[in-house]
Amino acid sequence: MNRRSFIRNISLFSGSLALAGTALGRRTEALLSNSPLSDLKAFGYGELVPTAAKNTGETYLALPKGFEYNVIGKVKEKMSDGRETPPRHDGMWAFKVGSELRLVRNHEVTHLRVPRPDLAIGTANHYDPGAGGGTTTLVIDPKTRTVIRDFVSLSGTLVNCAGGPTPWGSWITCEETTVGPTVQTTSTGTKIGGFAKRHGYCFEVQASANNNVPPVALTAMGRFDHEAVAVDRKSGVVYLTEDRPTAGFYRFVPKRNGRLAEGGTLQMLAIKGWPDYDSRTKQNVGDVSRATWVTINDPDPEAADTDVLAVYKQGKAQGAATFARLEGCVADDDGRVYFTATSGGDAKAGQIWVYEPINKDEGNLKLLFEVKDRSLLFMPDNVCLMPKTQLLFVCEDGDYDGLESKNHLRIMTAGGKMADFAANINKDFPRSEFAGSTFSPDGKTLFVNLQLAGVTLAIWGDWAAFKE
Repeated sequence: MNRRSFIRNISLFSGSLALAGTALGRRTEALLSNSPLSDLKAFGYGELVPTAAKNTGETYLALPKGFEYNVIGKVKEKMSDGRETPPRHDGMWAFKVGSELRLVRNHEVTHLRVPRPDLAIGTANHYDPGAGGGTTTLVIDPKTRTVIRDFVSLSGTLVNCAGGPTPWGSWITCEETTVGPTVQTTSTGTKIGGFAKRHGYCFEVQASANNNVPPVALTAMGRFDHEAVAVDRKSGVVYLTEDRPTAGFYRFVPKRNGRLAEGGTLQMLAIKGWPDYDSRTKQNVGDVSRATWVTINDPDPEAADTDVLAVYKQGKAQGAATFARLEGCVADDDGRVYFTATSGGDAKAGQIWVYEPINKDEGNLKLLFEVKDRSLLFMPDNVCLMPKTQLLFVCEDGDYDGLESKNHLRIMTAGGKMADFAANINKDFPRSEFAGSTFSPDGKTLFVNLQLAGVTLAIWGDWAAFKE
């Protein structure tokens, strides 16, 4: 028995009591079986058919029969605050604020990672006036699924890709870049940088805010290519993903639960007894490894201006694990954290992982799914859980030069199967990825973005009709 198998077997034994009989265990059992591909395909809600939007007549999606959708929050439409809706809709979450249903939505605006004067999307409280990213908030009528009012809620940030909700009613939006004041020249001769402020941070936006919030960079949560976050509602620990070919999986332990701006400790996941663990290839679905955490001593390095891996390298030097393009991240009510590695696996087509805390210092890391066939899933990105179920909705981001595959919204079941839920069939934006999937708190409406198309879609139907 080799060292890796020995360590894995110890982990399997130590983790079996926690995972046996759970949905995670059932999912792994299904995926471990040498079943034909058809055995990993769930019926879901049935065959996808081209469907026109109920409110506009535009055709963006193929959906199962019986499902409908509205088009809302389109790019360049004037919002209630008089500003144009920014482009590149990305991460998003739905909140109940009093009697209102609200969406807080990211805009992954890059403008080639160089500042442009007065590009900030809001009217005040800009973090950096030369940066055109941020968030908008949409107040939604839950009956008509249309916008009551909308406005900029964070201004002057850059490349706001994903993020995640907090249990205390806010959205953490994350910058997927570390450019700053330093001007640098890329390998292709392009100049980037020269901003008034450092970028590469998380920012907190209260869902209840009614205008631009004063921006506060959460520097203790690290300066790197942030993607998504998930918060353990019991402990207040924040888990963070990093979208790089060599990426770390992080957690932030706040000094005070719910008070992220007061600081805390940033850590990076490592595999106990296996320093420098590389999860990107040669993995087995169902493997369980005991994970621990190493502390990042300088979470906000000045070197990140020119070295996007300045934080990752600190963890790597202490033996932390490496992943491939970590993107989507979501926590369930029991503190388990699901996250996607968009280009992970031997086929470089995606992995889905779960981390389950055992105590405050350790947990089990498990590979739930690795893409072998693109017809099931390809390059998973943002994820969300349907309320009161264990159905994991997975956005695809897999339409790149040489890797063309029509983007879908898929569903992963507790039994380890994949079902199709939606396909992007829009003729004007056929390569647009899905992003920002989130359910209304009552579970009646699924909201999702088509990023390049610059639209938010509100989808509804008989959610109870799902068949595995």
